[in-house]
Amino acid sequence: MDAFNTPITLPMSYSFTSSGGSTSSGTAANTNINSWMDSRIWSKLPQRLIDRVIAFLPPPAFFRARAVCKRWYGLLFSSSFLELYLQISPRRHWFLFFKHKSLKSYIYRNSGGGSDRANCEGYLFDPYSNSWYRLSFSLIPSGFSPASSSGGLICWVSDEAGPKSLFLCNPLVGSLSQLPPTLRPRLFPSIGLTVTPSSIDVAVAGDDLISPYAVKNLTTESFHIDGGGFYSIWGTTSSLPRLCSLESGRMVHVQGRFYCMNYSPFSVLAYDIAANNWWKIQAPMRRFLRSPSLVESRGRLILVATVEKSKLNVPKSLRIWGLQACGTTWVEIERMPQQLYLQFAEVEGSQGFDCVGHGEFIAIMIRGSDKALLFNIYGKTWQWIPPCPFLSGSGGSSSSSGESCELHGFAYEPRLATPVTTLLDQLTLPFQPFNG
Repeated sequence: MDAFNTPITLPMSYSFTSSGGSTSSGTAANTNINSWMDSRIWSKLPQRLIDRVIAFLPPPAFFRARAVCKRWYGLLFSSSFLELYLQISPRRHWFLFFKHKSLKSYIYRNSGGGSDRANCEGYLFDPYSNSWYRLSFSLIPSGFSPASSSGGLICWVSDEAGPKSLFLCNPLVGSLSQLPPTLRPRLFPSIGLTVTPSSIDVAVAGDDLISPYAVKNLTTESFHIDGGGFYSIWGTTSSLPRLCSLESGRMVHVQGRFYCMNYSPFSVLAYDIAANNWWKIQAPMRRFLRSPSLVESRGRLILVATVEKSKLNVPKSLRIWGLQACGTTWVEIERMPQQLYLQFAEVEGSQGFDCVGHGEFIAIMIRGSDKALLFNIYGKTWQWIPPCPFLSGSGGSSSSSGESCELHGFAYEPRLATPVTTLLDQLTLPFQPFNG
C-alpha cells in the first residue's frame, strides 16, 4: 500500500569532492566507496539486525523500502517485526493538516443535503526536514470531519446533528475502527482523545441539543476501554461549569487531564479523567488576549495568544505561557520577536489564528489561509512553514471550487501499528443510537 504521495525530491544531497581535483585521488575515493558498499559484506547481515535498521526508518522511507523485496514488503504484516517496531522506533513529532471549510459552509451543506469530500486527504508535515506528504483517507465515509488525534490515530466525528458517531483511523495502514455512538444528541461538540499502548479515552463535551433549534453547553460524555478488561461506553457523564463557552471545538490532553479554552471571558477549563470533574483556571492577562490557543508540549500545557493593550503604551505581541505544576499559575516562556510579529500581523490581518503543539514544536496557523509559522521551544527559533505543494494555488487561501478554506492542524505521530484498536473489535454488542 502506497501510503505516501510526495514529489520525487531528495531530502539531502550528497557530494563527494576531492581537494586539488586530482584524477588519481578521485579514483581512490571511488575505490574506497565501492569497498565500503561491497554487497558481499552487506548481504551477510543477520535478518534481525536488518529489521532493527528498518524499524528506525521514518514512514516515507519505510514504504519506499518495501519495494526492495518480498520479505521487506511483508514486514508491515509481520507480528514479530511490528512488535520490534513498537519497542524501538523513535517518536516523531510531526503534524497532520486538513483543508477545512468554515462552520458556515458546514451548515449550508448539511441543510442542503449535499456531500463534500474535501477532507478525504490530509497533508503530513515533517518539521525536521520541512517535507510534505499526502495521505489518503478514502475509507472515511462522507459527512465526517477530523476532530482529534493521539497515538497514531485520527478521530473523525459525524457532522450531522444528533448522537455522534466516531471513527479512529490509522492512515498509514488504512485501518478504521468505529466507536459506539454517543448517547446525547449534540451539534459541534469539543472532542478529546488520548491513546496509550493499552487504553483509549474519549471525551465529548458541550453543544448539547436542548431542542432542534438550540444548543447549550451542559454535559460531558466519556468513553474508556483498556487492556485490563475495563470499559465504560459513554456511561460516565459530568456537568460542565456554568456559563461556559467551548468555541474552540477541541481539547488538549496533558497528564491525565483534558484542557480547553473557555470564551467570554477567557479562561481555561480542565477535566480530570479519573475524578470525572471540571474546574476553571484563570488565564493570564485575560482582558487583553486575542485568539488564545492551548497546546501540549513535552507533558506541559502551553497557552499561545496575542496581547493587545489598546489603552496602554505597550506594543502588541504574541506571547507563550506555560502552566506551572501547581496548576493555577502561568509563567511567560517566550515572546515573538517584534520584527517578526509585525510581519505576522500583516499576513494575519486580524483574522485570528489557531495553534497545535507536538514535542518541541508549535505550529501557528493563520485562519482563512494556508500560511503557518513554526516555533521550536527548545531551539528558540521561528520560521515560516513552506507552502504545501499539494494545495491548489500553492500558497493561496481558496479551494479549487473557489470557496475560502483554511488549514486545521493536529499533532500526529505516524505509526505502522496501533494494536490498541483491537480492543474495539472485542466490543461485539449491537450498539444502537439513543433516540430517547
